[in-house]
This record gives sequence, C-alpha cells and structure tokens, in this order.
Amino acid sequence: MKVLGIETSCDETGIAVYDSDAGLLADCLYSQADIHAKYGGVIPELASRDHIRKTLPLVKQVLNEAGIKAEELEGVAYTAGPGLVGALLVGASIGRSLAMGLGIPAIGVHHMEGHLLAPMLEPDPPEFPFVALLVSGGHTQLVRVDGIGQYEMLGESLDDAAGEAFDKVGKMLGLPYPGGPHVAKLALQGNSGRFEFPRPMTNRPGLDFSFSGLKTFVRNTIAEHSSEGELEEQTASDIAKAFEEAVAGTLAIKCRRAIEHTGLETLIIAGGVSANLHLREVLENTMAKVNGRLYYAQFKFCTDNGAMIAYTGCQRLLAGQEADLGIHVQPRWSLETLSAI
Repeated sequence: MKVLGIETSCDETGIAVYDSDAGLLADCLYSQADIHAKYGGVIPELASRDHIRKTLPLVKQVLNEAGIKAEELEGVAYTAGPGLVGALLVGASIGRSLAMGLGIPAIGVHHMEGHLLAPMLEPDPPEFPFVALLVSGGHTQLVRVDGIGQYEMLGESLDDAAGEAFDKVGKMLGLPYPGGPHVAKLALQGNSGRFEFPRPMTNRPGLDFSFSGLKTFVRNTIAEHSSEGELEEQTASDIAKAFEEAVAGTLAIKCRRAIEHTGLETLIIAGGVSANLHLREVLENTMAKVNGRLYYAQFKFCTDNGAMIAYTGCQRLLAGQEADLGIHVQPRWSLETLSAI
C-alpha cells in the first residue's frame, strides 16, 4: 500500500510517501524557523498560513521524487493532533480532500504515535514490547508499548517538557530560536563539573518529570554570574553543559526505573530531543548497565516529519481503519485513547 503522509502540527511542513512493500519512497521537510525566529517562538496564525502555501507544492515535489502519480496512491495519512489547531486543520483539510478526490481512504494520525513509531523506519527496528521515552518541545512521556495502539502511560512531565526547557534556557542565554539545538552546540564548549544542577524529582519514587525548577535554577545561575547584564562566553558554555547534563541525567534515571518496573529490555527514544547526542550517549550507557538495548530514529526523523505520519497511517489503513468524510482534529489527544491494531 502506497500512503501519502502529511505533517502540519506546528511549524514544519513534512510530506512523505511510504510503501508497505518497498519502504519509504520519498520525503521532504520545510521548516518555518526563520519566520518565527524574530518573535522568539511560534506564532500560530503565521504557522497556519505558511502551511497553506507550502503543503500542496511539497506534495507534488514528493510524488515526483517518488516517481509515482497521485492516482497510484492507495491512502492518505495526516496529523490530526495534538498540535496547533489551525496548523492541524490545514493538513487535515488537504489530506481528507485529496483522498476524497482520488477515491481512496484517509486516516488522521496521532502526532506522538508517529514519533513513537519513527524508529520502525530504520533497517533494524525494535520489536514489541518496549519502553518509549518521548521527548519533544511539547511532551516528555514514558510509555509502555506492547503493540501499535497498545500504550500504557508510565510517567509524564507535570510542567515544562524537556524540549520546552531547552528552548527557554536557550532564550535565557541569548541564543537564536529554536534554542534547543543551540544549547546543545554551546554545551560542546562547556566544562563539565563547574556547575552542578539538580536532577528534579529523582529523589522520590515515581516516573513523572518536572523541569520548571531546573529552569529557574538556570535563570538564577545566569543572574548570579552576569556582570552588568553580560555573561562571559565560557560561563555561558559551562551553564549550557551543566543544564544538558542535568536533563540527560534526569531522563536516564527515570528510564532505568521504567525498565526495571516493566521488566522489559528495550528502550526507544523519539521526538526532537532524541537527536541530542549527549542524551543518546547517556542512555546507551544506562541500557548497557541493565543488559538492554537502545533504539532511535536517524536525525531527520527525530523532529516532526511526514515519514513517521505516512508509516503510522499505513499500518492503521492496512488494519482496516480509516477516517469518515469529516475533517476532525484534536489539539489535545491522549495516546492511551488510541485503538489497538
């Protein structure tokens, strides 16, 4: 089955074609980062308008790169939530309309399920069951995964998501938007050990997360070491290093607890923060200590992308699921409400 995937949940337009027999045929991604950078964050209305401009041209581009015509598609998958309601409606409207015009089924995909299944696009995918750490700008969740649609929430952030904390710390340090990747880059020049930041909620049982206190700790450290409002370059690098280590250390402690709690031996990490090299290294070491294995997607499939939506939609369409003729999106949507296949 050849499925077109459309991702428009926030500030990136991702389009892909996935073939259940041949794998990923083509994909492309357009980022709106430059548009939103001047505002220091995503402006929902601007995001929606840019998706309107970019989605159909990118669909045509991907079909051309895949070497197929629209009439050869056998299904359309689009992100139906969670995300920005206006942005979601663009992808859902275009996806549902294309499917209707072509006379093929369509399905709305859960954005975080797409992230969770992104490692399945790799040549050596994980096998069910496993524990998934979903870390992005909007979510930090630990999930037990027994199959597609078989999800048990083990823990989640009670306030800021890890990716959100990275972006906010980047803003505190005066780094460009989005701050997360720039914080990681700055941390490469930092000295480990100069600053010691807390690992929040690790001194108590449970698998939930909280990063707001760590964010405040960083803000206070910056204020303490700023001279006339300016922070020395090396000090900024050392703070970025300490923050990155604190986040990775916190996630690693919680992941190990989740592995021990479930008795499983496989951990996957997915979402934008899963591209962080330090986090990958820390979790590799963590899983080695418990004789387990870590899986993750290649870098371009860690952030929002159409490939994960096309793959996830394809699996559900193959199972006989499809959307009705209405255009439905859910800005808030729990993974645990999804049906199993």
